[in-house]
Amino acid sequence: MSYVIVARWRPRDGATEKIQAILHELADVVRREPGNLQFTVLRACNDANEFLLYEVYASEEAFRDHQETEHFKRLVLERAVPMLSVRERTPYCVIQDGKIECPMRSSSLPSQQPFG
Repeated sequence: MSYVIVARWRPRDGATEKIQAILHELADVVRREPGNLQFTVLRACNDANEFLLYEVYASEEAFRDHQETEHFKRLVLERAVPMLSVRERTPYCVIQDGKIECPMRSSSLPSQQPFG
């Protein structure tokens, strides 16, 4: 059963191009993780400061493993997070054959992480 995360990032003023470069580098390495099924970076057409990350992992455990990688800690936590004014993450359930498969209902993932 896959584990889906949608993240919304909004850079602080003046950091948009740096965040885009970090996301380009991040996407390249995340797509090579064994548990990653999809990692898509989107930028809003009507707001260049709005990024959406669509991430699909083989399992919740694969997502947890992703968060423990060196590249996640370096690129996301150390480099990107200080330049973000908004970082929201929402897990989604998969609807398959008319049934909702939602392993993340017990997850402790915070949905929003505003930065001040």
